[in-house]
Amino acid sequence: MATQPSGSSAERVRSLTKEVERLRRDRERLRSSASFRLGRHLTRAVQQPWRLIALPVTFPLAVLNVGRERLGRRPAASRALEAPALQPRRHSIVLFPTNGVGFGHFTRMLALARCLKSTDPSLDVVMFTSMPTLHIPYSEDIPTYHLAGRGKHDDMTSSTWNGILEDMLRTVLDVHRPHAFVFDGAFPYRGMLNAIAEESTMHSFWVRRGMFREGSSVPVDSIQHFDHIVRPGDAVPAPLSDEADHGVPIMSTPPFLLHHRDELFDRTMARRRLGLSEGKKAVYVQLGAGRINDITSEIRTVTDLLLEDPDVEVVLGESMLGARLEMNMERVILLRDYPNVLYLNAFDALVQAGGYNSFHEARQVRIPTLFLPNMNTGMDDQLARTRVGEQEGWAVVNQDRTRSGLERSLASLWGLEPTVADAFEPWSTELVAMLTNRSKVRTGE
Repeated sequence: MATQPSGSSAERVRSLTKEVERLRRDRERLRSSASFRLGRHLTRAVQQPWRLIALPVTFPLAVLNVGRERLGRRPAASRALEAPALQPRRHSIVLFPTNGVGFGHFTRMLALARCLKSTDPSLDVVMFTSMPTLHIPYSEDIPTYHLAGRGKHDDMTSSTWNGILEDMLRTVLDVHRPHAFVFDGAFPYRGMLNAIAEESTMHSFWVRRGMFREGSSVPVDSIQHFDHIVRPGDAVPAPLSDEADHGVPIMSTPPFLLHHRDELFDRTMARRRLGLSEGKKAVYVQLGAGRINDITSEIRTVTDLLLEDPDVEVVLGESMLGARLEMNMERVILLRDYPNVLYLNAFDALVQAGGYNSFHEARQVRIPTLFLPNMNTGMDDQLARTRVGEQEGWAVVNQDRTRSGLERSLASLWGLEPTVADAFEPWSTELVAMLTNRSKVRTGE
């Protein structure tokens, strides 16, 4: 009978196994690189002279195929790796929110994490992210792993960054052995796809707003790495008839919101925490662009117009992802916190862009809101979304960004009355059940 290795020996074996797997991934990553494949094409032509005759045709075709792979128009070269023999799946889930210009992806995954932990306290919820705000999930007792985005590195190639991503995520998946993996982002990273491709018994979900249209920038072979596409609800439903046929089931859910109405600070507490004056009206301004010290900027124009009323105080939402605002104005308070939605009950009016999260958070409380939708957001139709608030009677939508146009919109804003919001839709019971029930996820029931 073979003897079992001692504890130290077993640990050494596991360490060596992981090192072998890392070297194997490095080898396959090298073999699938453009330089290796094109160099191999030329080498074969030299080794087999009959190939030289066709080289003026075959080499440009090889370059074209590599280029199409990089653009996502052709499936990436298969690496044909065998999944290593590892421990069984645990009652664990890994969430991967990418970082965008704001907190959208991160907030949705943090909201999902909180819901899952509340539904099933025994579920091990882990986060892996390129967002720098690690203290937020840490305060929620969510173990979090961080990889700085490629833009934070000087002269780092996409292939190098994706290699780091693959190795780090592979290690996280090896350690936690999750039964489910959830990615929230607009574009799937090749390193991530390579890592989850080896996890044949792990159920994978892609939380993504917007549709997959023919000719989109999403790589053609990326969607098939996921078992479900989760589409969070929006005020303006997308026409599913325009969806490209990709064969992956789509699950539509209510909007993902981090906090619901009954979880917000009450008015007294919120105003006290912000240091607002007794008897003055408070307006929250969060436009996400422009500098307060630039007197021609949109945010400065709005602030100046509001402050023309001596009974108004302005609270400026300052993103935790950017540099601190250099501002010293009377009756203006900076709020650099997360999530700012907790303070909504403190305000008599809001001035915001029309982003997904901020709109649905405002829609919960229906405080009179002036929306200045961003008209340059690609497939995110902020104008159509914010017009829903206008139709429901609690919002004004401005498309005339001149000073006189903003002045008229603010006058209309003060004419609105707070309305009673509808009961908010609960979380998707189907999605929560799939993510908390390990056996159901793995069998696809």
